[in-house]
Order: sequence, then C-alpha cells, then structure tokens
Amino acid sequence: MGLRGWREKRGRIVALAVALVVAVVALTTVVFSDSRSEAERLVDDFVAALDGRDPRAAAELTSYPNAAEETITQMFDGLADGSVDYEVTQLVQLNEDSGYFTLSADWDFGEDRNWSYQVNGSVRKLAVGWRVSWDPEVVVPDLGGGRTVHLVRTDAEPPKIFDGAGRLLMEEQTINAVVLDPAKMPDPVDTTTRLAAVLEPVAPVITAQLMQERMQEEPGNRITAVKLRDQDYQFLEDGIVSIPGVEVVKTPTLISADRRISTPLLDSLRSAWQLERDRTSGWAVTLEDPEEGPIQVTGYQGPPPPDLNATVDSHVQLAAKEAVVTAGTPAALVAIRPSTGGILAADVNNWAMELGPVLTHGLYPAGGVLDPVRTAAALDRGVDPDDVSTDDLADTARRLGLGVDYEVPGFDFETAQIGHSRSGVVQFAGSDSDDALVTPLGAAVLAASVARGDAAAPTIVQGQSAVGDTPEPLPASVVDALRGMMTDNVQNGPASFLRRHAGLVGIAAASGDDRWFYGYTGNDLAFAVFVADADGGDRAIKMADTFLTKLGQPLLGE
Repeated sequence: MGLRGWREKRGRIVALAVALVVAVVALTTVVFSDSRSEAERLVDDFVAALDGRDPRAAAELTSYPNAAEETITQMFDGLADGSVDYEVTQLVQLNEDSGYFTLSADWDFGEDRNWSYQVNGSVRKLAVGWRVSWDPEVVVPDLGGGRTVHLVRTDAEPPKIFDGAGRLLMEEQTINAVVLDPAKMPDPVDTTTRLAAVLEPVAPVITAQLMQERMQEEPGNRITAVKLRDQDYQFLEDGIVSIPGVEVVKTPTLISADRRISTPLLDSLRSAWQLERDRTSGWAVTLEDPEEGPIQVTGYQGPPPPDLNATVDSHVQLAAKEAVVTAGTPAALVAIRPSTGGILAADVNNWAMELGPVLTHGLYPAGGVLDPVRTAAALDRGVDPDDVSTDDLADTARRLGLGVDYEVPGFDFETAQIGHSRSGVVQFAGSDSDDALVTPLGAAVLAASVARGDAAAPTIVQGQSAVGDTPEPLPASVVDALRGMMTDNVQNGPASFLRRHAGLVGIAAASGDDRWFYGYTGNDLAFAVFVADADGGDRAIKMADTFLTKLGQPLLGE
C-alpha cells in the first residue's frame, strides 16, 4: 500500500470513528434526557395505545391482559363512531412498587356530540415489571360489573300523519309477527292446525295447509305466518302463545290508521316521516347493565318532530280504490289538487301491483295522451302540428310539468321521458321506437297543469314544496285552447259518457291496447286513469265514471 492509499484508509477510519462517537453521544443524550420514571412511562404508553385504538397493546400493559383486551375492544366497538383523546392529568408514585393516576378522556362523535370524563387508576410493580392494575373503570366510569358501553340513537315521541282533511292517516303501532320455529315444534301438523284455528277470525286465509307448504319450501327456517295489528293480537294472544313452536316478535311500525287505506303512497309517506325522525333524532351513551338494562350516562334528545299533514285525502283515496278494482287488467289512478300540486289519491289494482311501481315509474308509450300537447306546441310556434319536432314536443310538455326534475322529500317519481331525455329508460311496455313515454302520475300532472295554467309540481306533505326548475308557462291563449279541446272531448267527443259530471273536462286517449283518461273538475281536482291491455275501448272512461261517482258519495263514518 502506498502513502496515498494509507492516508485514504486512515481518513475513512477516522470518519467512521467520529460517526460512532456522534451516535453514542446522541443515544446517551436521548436516554439520559428521559427523566420519566418507569411508572410514568407505563401510563404514557397505556394512553398512547388507547388513543391509537389498539386494545391488545393497551391490554398487555395491564395486570390482566385477557380481560382488559375484551373490555377495551368492546368499548371501541360500542363507540365505533367516535374518536377519543386520553390524557394523563395526574400521576403520583407512592413508593417504589405502587402509585395512582388520573386520566381525562374526550370523545367526539361528530355534530357537536361530545362526551368528557375523568377516570382513576393505579399502577404496581410486578415480577414482570410495572403494570396498570386492571379495572374496567380505568377506561370508562362505572363500567364494571359486566357492563358494556354503547353509543345509541334516541328518538322522541314519533309524529303522526294526518290526511288533507285533518283525519288521522298513519301512526306508529306495534305489529306482532307470529313466527313458526320448526326447532321448537314437536308436531308441525298439530301446531299449524291449532294456529290456523286461532287466526281464523282475523286472518282466515292463513290456513294450516298454507303454513305447512311454506315450511316445506324453507325446511328448518323460521317462517312468519302472519303480522297482526296490536288490537287484533291482543284479542288472540292467549291462544297464540300457548301453541308449541310459535313465537311473537313485536316491532313498532308506521301503519295506516284506517286499514282500508292501502295506497302505494304510504311507503313514500313513511320515507318522509323517517326523514323528520332522522332530522330530530338525539344521541346517548349508555351502559348496558346485565340486570338493570341500559343506563344513560350522557347525550341529548331534542323536542319531538311536529306531526305531518299529508296531501292525501282519505275520501278521494277510497274512491280511487273503488275505481281501480273494476278493471281486469293492470290499472292505476292518480288524483292531484291543481292549486297546490298535492297528491290527493293514488292507487293500483292487484294486477298492476305485481308489475312494480306502475304509478310513479311505469313509463308507458304515450300515444294519444300527448296529442293535446303537440297541438299546444304547434299553437305556441305558429306551425302545423305535423311540423312539431320531438324537441319542440318535449319543451312544451315540460312547460306543462312533464319531464321536469323535481325533488320531493321521501318521494321518488318520474312523469315522462320524451325524445333525447330518454337515456337509461326502462319501459314497462312498448318498444324502443316510441318517442314519448308517460307515467300515470305524469298524466295527472298534465291535467293539473292545464287546470292551473302552469306546471304543477307534485307534493305529498303539506308545507314541503317540490324543489326544481320552474318552467316558463305557456301563453294564456294556448292554455285556453287546450281547455277548449278538453271540454269538447267530454261534451261531444270520445269521453262524452262522462258529461253528466258537472264541470268535468278531459281527454280520452289510446296507445295500442292501453287506454287513458285525464282531466279536471271545477272543485280543484285533477286526475288520470290508466288501464293497460284494456278489455274494452271505454274501460278508462268507465273507471273515471266510477271514481267520480264514488267521490260524490259521503265517506263512511262521516
């Protein structure tokens, strides 16, 4: 090795030695700068593990790791929606083997939902080193005794729903599900026979044979035989609970006060009702005690939400039900109050119910339904109806409420899809060549819009307006022309069978074998009737006649 090589090697050795010295000095500085006692380091590590939501790491620092991990895991599961910050506020070492400490905890559950508390604990020096003496109350106050902690939602007294005339429409009641459990049923034939006999006064269709067939279809599974309102169940309770293999599951449910009211709108009203409950819900942290049940330790519940006033009118709804059952093919009827857009009634018969949401999403080829709209488009533009383009038709239809995107709390619906706006459409009938599709609700909206002179936005709860762009109204002269066409259609045209109903104007229309009628009366009522695959050319007109006739009769009980 030459002189130069030796110098380079010596330089590397010196640099390495300097680096080692620096590292040792740095390590020594860190070690000697940590003036905490072993007890203090233990508690700090315990807090760090809790803040890091690491139950195992925290439990390993306690005197009873298995029990500690189970409790801490449950705490984080029960309060899963929250974040926590533990902090050591005091630590006192009594002697070389023991001490005590105080922790503060701040839980944040969002939306100004906070829970703060202090807990006390002790530390001891064991054979394995310093450990936190395990007690569930070292993480949550009063958590001992087999209790568990939970963040729960709270609700005030549920609101009721009244109809447009102030009658009680819906309220929360207890629904009793009568459940068959094969595992607890020594003799299925005897059980189902006895249960059918008990249910016969209120549910005669629930026969022993029907229950046995359902149990065979789902062997070994629990089967719900029937759901009973509380007043019916209380009458039958003694007979039901004494039957082997029969259990009853009670569930609070929002149902119609009058069991005759069964409109598809009830589901939308439930959604609107639930939105109000969600808006006014409260919160609580509870300790679930094995004997005492839930014990609330913090939380807040505001005042109950106000009752809802639906736009549905029970009288109009019952008249609609009487009308739709007269058809032997899928049929629907929707009634709207033109002045407000409030839906007064909506119903379908059993054939339509099997197809799905026919009323609100049943997009059917419009056919002659839009002939008046095409005429209005021509009058507005000063052209012949044959020269009206699809886009022109869509624009005029929109000014009459069809195809407008409205948002209504709890209520999802479509009115029509015309021309280029038909992307992603799933039709209930017809072919892809149809330029325009309309729902039964859409036809009712069209009638209501002509009656009021501008687009009618559907609503289901009074005071909760639809949100959406407001189309520009058609000129008054065009609207008057439409009203004249509808008057003539009833007085002298295809709907003349209905002219005995004073003040009625409307349009009878067809699309293939489907039949429609939509119109309005002078008492702030617009409606539409739809019959699919009608068994007669005048089926929709006759259904409209039944509806108006029943509407003119007094409501039973008033």
